[in-house]
Amino acid sequence: MDPSLLRLGREAIAIVAIVSAPPLLAALLVGLAVGVLQAATQVQEQSVGTIPRLAAVFGALALFAPWIGARLARFASECLALAAGIAP
Repeated sequence: MDPSLLRLGREAIAIVAIVSAPPLLAALLVGLAVGVLQAATQVQEQSVGTIPRLAAVFGALALFAPWIGARLARFASECLALAAGIAP
């Protein structure tokens, strides 16, 4: 197997983890804060926890969209350059 393909596969897995980190961390932090608030006030409505997490994920995606797009575009150009080098 070509070592450049293995490197590309490893990089793909790393990019998935890196690109998904901002929305996941936002959801984690907001979920933790809402959970503590719900425990303190004894309000156990599910929508109280879901709506702020959803808003945090959309906010993180809006904030980090240029960075995520740049990372994905750079990775796509590397993939296309590798495909062009492999094609006969």
